Amino acid sequence: MTETSGAPEVTWAPTEESIRNTQLWALRELALERHGVLLDDYPAFWRWSVEEPGEFWDLVREHAGLIGDGLVGPALSERRMPGAVWYPEARLNYAENVLRHADTRPDEVAIVGLSEDGRIEWTWAGLRDRVAALAARLRGLGVKQGDVVAGVFPNIPEAIAAMLAAASLGAIWSVCSPDFAKPAIVDRLAPLEPRVLLGFSGYTFKGRAVDSRPLVDSVGSALPTVTDVVYLDDLDALPPAPADYRRLPFDHPLWVLFSSGTTGTPKGIVHGHGGMLLESAKGIGLQFDLGPGDRYFTAANTSWMVWNTLPNTLSVGASVVTFPGASVWPDADRQFALVAETQATMLATGAAYLALVEKSGLRPGDRYDLSCLDTIMSTGSVLAPSTWRWVHAAVKADVHLSSDSGGTDICSGFIGGNPWQRVHLGELQGPTLGTPVQVRAEDGREAADDEVGELVLTGPMPSMPVRFWGDEDGAKYHAAYFEADPSVWTHGDWISRTPRGGVVVHGRSDATLNRDGVRLGSAEIYAALQTLDEVRNGVVLGIEMPGGRYWMPLFVELADGVELSDDLAARIRTAIRSRATARHVPDAIEAAPGIPVTYSGKRIEVPLKKVFLGYDQAKAVNRGSLQNPGTVDWFVQRARVFNEQNGIEAK
Repeated sequence: MTETSGAPEVTWAPTEESIRNTQLWALRELALERHGVLLDDYPAFWRWSVEEPGEFWDLVREHAGLIGDGLVGPALSERRMPGAVWYPEARLNYAENVLRHADTRPDEVAIVGLSEDGRIEWTWAGLRDRVAALAARLRGLGVKQGDVVAGVFPNIPEAIAAMLAAASLGAIWSVCSPDFAKPAIVDRLAPLEPRVLLGFSGYTFKGRAVDSRPLVDSVGSALPTVTDVVYLDDLDALPPAPADYRRLPFDHPLWVLFSSGTTGTPKGIVHGHGGMLLESAKGIGLQFDLGPGDRYFTAANTSWMVWNTLPNTLSVGASVVTFPGASVWPDADRQFALVAETQATMLATGAAYLALVEKSGLRPGDRYDLSCLDTIMSTGSVLAPSTWRWVHAAVKADVHLSSDSGGTDICSGFIGGNPWQRVHLGELQGPTLGTPVQVRAEDGREAADDEVGELVLTGPMPSMPVRFWGDEDGAKYHAAYFEADPSVWTHGDWISRTPRGGVVVHGRSDATLNRDGVRLGSAEIYAALQTLDEVRNGVVLGIEMPGGRYWMPLFVELADGVELSDDLAARIRTAIRSRATARHVPDAIEAAPGIPVTYSGKRIEVPLKKVFLGYDQAKAVNRGSLQNPGTVDWFVQRARVFNEQNGIEAK
């Protein structure tokens, strides 16, 4: 690859030998054999994958060895978006494809279950047998194809087994983390009308035993459709049962993930069995080059889509590590200690976590044996250049540090790492294969190099949502991605391409918050404010600052005669923490004379965020759309001070 003059420093580079030893190279050979296409570098491979998606995705399916009936290519029979049709004759099952590895490697470890109290290991055969026994138990409770099975679980092996058991029956899975408050869990699960609620009695966090039973029981009582609440504390006590998988249409619902809830109750995003298997074979098997012999660790909680990468990684035959404990206790670099303990080859973590360890002054590479660690995937927010350099200086010099950007929407990455290209400081390596990314300027043209624009997709991907839950006519789905331009999927990220083909992410173009690498919605914060008589209204913003810093202020409009005392601020924080999670608690609470709202009563989060990012307020805010346009002036003045203090230049 020819370097562009003035290019940022190269922080990682593959060798010719390492390139030839990748799964992507094996796919290259298959493309040459099947289609006579010679793909000698990653940009060429990406162009072919988006120009010929039917051939590309069927090649991925063949290379991965996915099993099922009617998997006859090309993969894409109708290319429209939304509404693409993939493998119309196919019948397959996600759980069967995950657990097929038990047939060839029954005694190898599939899951390492760490906790603050110890460690357990499940072999592939052990995982298969536990899933089969639990599936039989669910079937005995009357669960059938199309029913919803919900869970409240920390990140433990039993959560993976529960998900696979539901999938094996053709039931639909959804899970929430027990660190969410009851109202937040019920808001998500109630619309799904789950038949059974699964849970676990407790776990240890920062050395303290957490009893989950009161929460699980109260959630079960609040869900009128739940007939049984079942605890999975002793899966081995269930009667053994033979493995049995119901093969389903390619787009049969697999699970429901939840949007961040920016504009109301979180949307239920439904993904299909086939789409998730194909995307995992590509994103995990090819982009990250994981397979048998690899071990993947992420400390994500079960409410974040990154948790779903655990079962997705099992689908390519790699083993995984679960951990429900504290990532920064007793030391900030606890995740690296766990990587060393389990000999993980890949760590997926948040950019905010890496920055925290950097600031702690610790050097994990000096403290732990990280010789097995090949790849670190950083996600959730933009990775600051100083942290990027710190990883190579203080963790491991030759680790492949890959900054990725994706979404719950596809449960994967749009842009990220690959094993064939160099990594340049501050840049994501490029779009993932089969992902037709374009940088769209405001006037609708494709943006030039280094010009900031919207991330849009010009064609379908197999892991795009099958639908939104309860969105029978598809109106919410259309509004989420196709309202601005029906010809493309608009995702809500500001990005730019570099002359080297890399990508720089500049933050969200919508109102989604991002705390500690976890995307959050504002709706639950506003719901908490409604419980306080002293607070009339409020608006919370997430501001991406220079150097990878992030500021999440809450501005409140108080009732007449009320002042923002320390006591009131403390009660606001407590209300938010009890209604949602600790991550939803703002960095600062400030009183404003009024909160700008539209005539329909909506807060103008995105325009206000733009003002704090240095955009001209006359262009950022349409005052004619507001009930109370005069309230904008205070925010303009506050943003001016903020911009001066933090070196944010006018745009």
